[in-house]
Amino acid sequence: MPPDDSFTRNFEFAEAEPRIYADWEREGLFRADPEAPGDPFVIVIPPPNVTGSLHMGHALDNTLQDILTRYHRMKGDNTLWMPGTDHAGIATQAVVERALAAEGTSRAELGRERFLERVWKWKEEFGGKIIGQLKRLGSSCDWSRERFTMDPGLSRAVREVFCALYEEGLIYRGDYVTNWCPRCLTAISDIEVEHEEKDDSLYYVVYEGAGGGPSLTVATTRPETMFGDTAVAIHPDDGRYPPGDFKVRLPFSGRELPVIRDPYVEREFGTGALKVTPAHDINDFRLGERHGLPSVTCIDRRGILTDAAGPYSGMDRFEARKKIVADLGASGLLAKVEPLKHAVGVCYRCKTVIEPLLSLQWFVKTGPLASAAARSVRDGRTKLVPQSWERTFFEWMDNIRDWCVSRQLWWGHQIPAWYCSSCGKTHVLREDPEACPDCGGGLERDPDVLDTWFSSGLWPFSTLGWPDRTPELARYYPTTVLVTGFDIIFFWVARMMMMGLKVMGDVPFRTVVLHPLVRDASGQKMSKSKGNVIDPLGVIDRYGADAFRFALASQAGTARDLKISEDRVAGYSRFVNKLWNAARFAMSHLAPAAGASGGKMPQAPPASAMPLPDRWIRSRLLTVTLECRAALESFAFDRYADLAYHFVWDELCDWYLELAKPVLYGDDETARLAAAASLGLVLADTLALLHPAMPFVTEELSAKLPGQSGRLMSSPFPAGRPEDRDPDSERRIGILMDVTRSVRSARADFRVPPGAKVKPQVSANDPATAALVEEYAPLLLKLMGAESLAAAAPGAPKPRDACEAIHDWGAVWTPVAGEVDAAAEKARLEKELAAIARDIAQAESKLANPGYLAKAPEDVVEETRERLASFKAKREGAEKSLRLISGLAAGGN
Repeated sequence: MPPDDSFTRNFEFAEAEPRIYADWEREGLFRADPEAPGDPFVIVIPPPNVTGSLHMGHALDNTLQDILTRYHRMKGDNTLWMPGTDHAGIATQAVVERALAAEGTSRAELGRERFLERVWKWKEEFGGKIIGQLKRLGSSCDWSRERFTMDPGLSRAVREVFCALYEEGLIYRGDYVTNWCPRCLTAISDIEVEHEEKDDSLYYVVYEGAGGGPSLTVATTRPETMFGDTAVAIHPDDGRYPPGDFKVRLPFSGRELPVIRDPYVEREFGTGALKVTPAHDINDFRLGERHGLPSVTCIDRRGILTDAAGPYSGMDRFEARKKIVADLGASGLLAKVEPLKHAVGVCYRCKTVIEPLLSLQWFVKTGPLASAAARSVRDGRTKLVPQSWERTFFEWMDNIRDWCVSRQLWWGHQIPAWYCSSCGKTHVLREDPEACPDCGGGLERDPDVLDTWFSSGLWPFSTLGWPDRTPELARYYPTTVLVTGFDIIFFWVARMMMMGLKVMGDVPFRTVVLHPLVRDASGQKMSKSKGNVIDPLGVIDRYGADAFRFALASQAGTARDLKISEDRVAGYSRFVNKLWNAARFAMSHLAPAAGASGGKMPQAPPASAMPLPDRWIRSRLLTVTLECRAALESFAFDRYADLAYHFVWDELCDWYLELAKPVLYGDDETARLAAAASLGLVLADTLALLHPAMPFVTEELSAKLPGQSGRLMSSPFPAGRPEDRDPDSERRIGILMDVTRSVRSARADFRVPPGAKVKPQVSANDPATAALVEEYAPLLLKLMGAESLAAAAPGAPKPRDACEAIHDWGAVWTPVAGEVDAAAEKARLEKELAAIARDIAQAESKLANPGYLAKAPEDVVEETRERLASFKAKREGAEKSLRLISGLAAGGN
């Protein structure tokens, strides 16, 4: 019977995907109802920046969330996937400022109010692009609940939390050295600073003695900051320096600096003498506080030296460094210069080198909040998956510094603080005041806005309506699981845990799934400069969302990196079409069977009345279903994808369809209808099994099943009981698979030409096994590419020219001597083993080198370990083949 002509040759994803998604949305299938039955399953989306465009990280993140959401929706859980976007203070303001510059104007010329009007206008015109891109990926969020971090409701939540924390003494304003970006012109928090290894210099600068005291030589990487020095520090027990008080003179200034003694100083670094610059180094700031030192700012917010730098005033900090070093050398005050490789802090957004700067900022006192968050993980209220991330989490949370939350921007949540020009008091208020509540004087509002991560930290409960006590908040908080990259565990995850516990009194989520970071095929970070960026939208255009999603899920394991390539996605596009054509074949037989059943799916007979192939595939489907459910429940996405893939390709398509074809094309109508019914049942459950990862093709195929009504995404996920498995059918079909794989392996190991027809023999331990192999011999010959398949006589020895594969039910002997040049193959294998031995020696040498393990990046070391394991596996296979071929060569073949 020919395939159903209503099917295209392959799945036409470009036409089908937008059509199917529009149907889902129109039918309201993504919407959550807090009044509906079922256990709540809740995910909040990590809100992408409103300026963003879909990248590989977004694609992985949202694919995994959608797999979980679809799975739990099919399980019958009351499922909510909460979507939204982040206002992205620095990024959005930068985009709009660039647009203004192109128009010949600026933020300063517009003023704050008109500038914010422009930002909102930009947001309305361009800010929703990434939402449409997430829909192309298949994300089944409840879009009716889409939120934005500067929505009125979320803004109210932000203000309420800020005021409450301030009233409790957990938010304060003070002078502190913060990380300042001279390009973005704002303070940023510690976790927004990235550290890059740079080749630099360590300068040894002579500070001459004052009043007859000794001179000191200090080592510094930043001589341009010396004009902010207010002391030089030495260790109290450093015997290289005289006791008592003395002073030194600051080069080019003549200003005298006290020499202080403090155990903080490391005697082993440099000369043991430390220049103390309280306004430009956080540790120096603390040192200065202990010793009552003044602070002198010598570099301003734009990275320009101030008047405190004397003749270098007005120079860029890095240009000034060159000039100062040259002048120190000419003056005999530069003792020496040493090369130094060290980590330099840069802005995560623009990569500008950070300038530690003393400034008046707002801070959250994180100590008590962080200890509560760490305790919630220690006592199991929130689990991190993989658990190995707990140690890193605890190290950060147990040593956290106060969080600088003020940003010198206009776009964002403006800090609700007002300063009275009459009485000088500060007022932090929930509502905008008209005058000073104390004296009636005029008020000026703090111009700064809050760190974007402050509002994002409220996301799990602010999106559900807090501070109002909404039905959604009561039903869906705490959320069930958070899926995100491990790179924002401190940016965002820790903030949400601190805020959720403080505001709601409970953790914001029960489980945090930390997925790998997406790299290119060689494990390199994607960047435009390297030319290795893969555009997910382009990949979807070429291969479809299903293939792309499945490629991502198949590698989403516990490793730190996920290596992706278009070749891998292309491979899974072939899998999509394999499923499509298997269904196309099945439908061609289901249609007439459905016609005999009144247009409905034909009723399959009970398992006890089914022939062996049908009982086997039903049992295998049940086994794989239970394993897939277990994988999804434990967030083993790669395991789920691997199980589903191999079931469909290796068992359903390669075996079951071949086993069913003789019956489906046979003359026995009753058997034909029963086989079609069984095939339809298996296909329906297989589509449901795959749906969370491949929603489009499975939905399209499900709609074509006879008698199908309703959407696949709303149908139950396959289930079953372990006791309903049929181990006997799995064992018997497993024997047929063993025979086929043994012969195929022999052909591959000895490079038997594809057209050569081998003549394997089966030595069975019992007559039933021999009869089984004989019954299915015609199919096995086709699958093995063999000329004949003989049963060995009981007790017969293995032929000398055959390789042997031993199984618990018997053995398979495959004669290969007449098909290969044994001597040439032996020489080839010996040469291959020599090359493998060199590769193994090289990898083992690297891994035995402590310097390599200490200095090489973690992903490079892990790749070396993986390569070593691969080399050893190749060696094992080659040695096995050599032993076999050596026996043939010795036999004179």
